[in-house]
Amino acid sequence: MNIQEDPVPLPSAPPKQLSPNLTLQPPLSRRGHGPGLLLVLPGPMVLDKTKETLDPPPLQKWAEEGYSVVEVRMPAPAPAPATAEPEPESESGFSVLFEIQQGLEALKGLAECDVKDKFGLIVYDANILSNEDIISLSTIPEIVGIASYGGDVAIYNSSNNNNNNNNNCKPHKLLHLPGKDIATVIPTDNSHLAIHKYPDAKSSNFVIPQHADFIPSAAAVAHTRTLSFLKSKIGGPLFDLEAIWDEHTYFEFGDRSVAKTMGTMVQEPYVNHVPTMTGGIGRDRLTTFYRHHFIFNNPGDTHLELLSRTVGVDRIVDEFILSFTHDKMIDWLIPTIPPTNRPVRLPMVSIVNVRGDRLYHEHIWWDQAGLLRQLGLLPEYLPFPYLYPLADDGAPGKGRVFEYKVPVAGTEAAEKLRDEGSVESNGMIGGVGVREVRQ
Repeated sequence: MNIQEDPVPLPSAPPKQLSPNLTLQPPLSRRGHGPGLLLVLPGPMVLDKTKETLDPPPLQKWAEEGYSVVEVRMPAPAPAPATAEPEPESESGFSVLFEIQQGLEALKGLAECDVKDKFGLIVYDANILSNEDIISLSTIPEIVGIASYGGDVAIYNSSNNNNNNNNNCKPHKLLHLPGKDIATVIPTDNSHLAIHKYPDAKSSNFVIPQHADFIPSAAAVAHTRTLSFLKSKIGGPLFDLEAIWDEHTYFEFGDRSVAKTMGTMVQEPYVNHVPTMTGGIGRDRLTTFYRHHFIFNNPGDTHLELLSRTVGVDRIVDEFILSFTHDKMIDWLIPTIPPTNRPVRLPMVSIVNVRGDRLYHEHIWWDQAGLLRQLGLLPEYLPFPYLYPLADDGAPGKGRVFEYKVPVAGTEAAEKLRDEGSVESNGMIGGVGVREVRQ
């Protein structure tokens, strides 16, 4: 156990500017290699990191997912007189189809790109592409999956229908549509087109952290859907999420190493213990939290018993029982409370987001009232400061008060979770929950 450790080096692969419109980014995973992905983004948008969110710009985020990434930045539209016709793309000097082809060649020549015949494409704002662009991109044989934020369902649907007559040659498409009033019908006869709607999103920019329309919750759901779509079409990258999570918890509770624990996490991770709002946002603050309030802050007999595990494309959800003796102050779990020396068996749930082969965040849940009950710090009855309809005039008698029986379980909650038949169900239902006692 060493509090002063050297940090574990993080994956480092600087991006390479191929042209004014193209940037190549090797994978930012511990594995260091992965399949190819192309991103099309609006050119004028500033995509620098922002202090308002830990969500990185798309190029970094997808590289952390384990992809070899090429970013195509569309040029800003040139102002034109009101009477002028829009300038044809071929005359403007920019062709998105040409840029995509150049990006594909760059990925094929990148040693870290380990799949050379199948690529994914994400269009971050379909409004920046013409209908002809969308149809043209659908004809590139190496692109097997296109995810788009916004877009005309009819065009994406017809681009599949027009792409040869061979159903196996069509690139699969995934549309993320913003807005409450989306007058679209999800096609039932096109197995190559899937649609998701986001009624609270004002524009297709709801997934861009630097944009005013960014919605973190919707962006997270859309990212997971896109990730699942791409992995199924390209075939990867595939990581053993259970092994990654088990490695992380071993460094936390077994090896008790802050540096190694942080080495299993992305550049800017966070942890939130929901009932107490303890944890850390960002690498520096999370490292400080782990060092001073978590890894060396747990009782020596701490034990985790796993009850169930659900593994998704980028999530692990664990049900487990945390057992320990409260023989020291535990800052993250029950802050400021001195040791009671009482045993605890606490049901908990963890939702862990894994980005590539490293953790991005942890949301940890438990019943804080149940913990207080086990420590003898939550009485069986507490004052009921309201009128009670079953009493005369709804008020207690002179010199008396109402108390309610607190509907909280102690260790029996853990026992019933572990063995459903160990405690009878519905024991809190029925009976009288309010009593009148002397003040």
